[in-house]
Amino acid sequence: MHRIWPFLTLFVLILGLSLGTDSFLRPDNLTSVIRQTAVINIIALGMTVIMVAGGIDLSVGSMMAFSGLLGCLVMENGGGAGAGIAAGVAAGLVLGTLNGLGVARLRINPFIVTLGAMGIYRGLALIASNGMPVQNLPAGFSFLGEGRLLGAPFVLWVLVACALAVHVLLERTRMGRYAFAIGSNPEAAYYSGVPVAFHTTAVYAVGGLMVGLAGMIESSRLMTGQPTAGQGYELQAIAAVVIGGGSLRGGEGSVVGTLTGAFIMGLLANGSDLLGISPYLQQAIIGAVIVAAVFVDELRKRSQRPGRSAP
Repeated sequence: MHRIWPFLTLFVLILGLSLGTDSFLRPDNLTSVIRQTAVINIIALGMTVIMVAGGIDLSVGSMMAFSGLLGCLVMENGGGAGAGIAAGVAAGLVLGTLNGLGVARLRINPFIVTLGAMGIYRGLALIASNGMPVQNLPAGFSFLGEGRLLGAPFVLWVLVACALAVHVLLERTRMGRYAFAIGSNPEAAYYSGVPVAFHTTAVYAVGGLMVGLAGMIESSRLMTGQPTAGQGYELQAIAAVVIGGGSLRGGEGSVVGTLTGAFIMGLLANGSDLLGISPYLQQAIIGAVIVAAVFVDELRKRSQRPGRSAP
């Protein structure tokens, strides 16, 4: 049942918004939802790989801001759109790898490593830009976030490609099998011959790669590099994974579930705007959804322990 309820929730949410407001099913609103949720979806896909391996990354919002800003600085200083996108994605890959090295090699709790990294990356973004947005960007760069291909938003095709890549990674590769093994029981994985440190670093690198791409999409949508971008995105990404059936304890997670969870979060935000609900209340709703999803996951895990009752 825990695999089905995210889809039921998404269906009920779509049905409720369709009946509750006349503008929800308009093509322009649906296109807006896709473009707005693409960034969180891509970040959440990277977070899925990390959480499957038993980790967590609280720095994704700050990492996204730094990656997007760096790519925009490259373009502002004469680099083309391709060079800027490559620089932003590479920055995310490097920062994600550094997070992974902190967790795997220094053996520091991932919560502490990424909490510290959140402040470091945000500070670097503010220092690099002097706290000011980067705005002199080539016009062609806007296609990444606002363009259309075959009648659909281009970011939708990017999201589909990322989803397929992460699905293959988790389900069809050795790295994916090792990620599930590490998340389920890192000691057993180690004694089974799994190179735990290497693959722990690798999953954070994959997460950083996705964040770097998301940062460039966000910058393309806004046509500016914002050092303050991505605030609160880490909570939305974690919520998307947990709502979709992932576990904060590791060893569980799927691409389809994460996408479902991310769209639930996106529709909650969009529906709140359409219904005139305060954005401050939206933050409270997101927090409540995270707590509820984790509570349901804990109840499920307790029920799977024979002969033990919850305290």
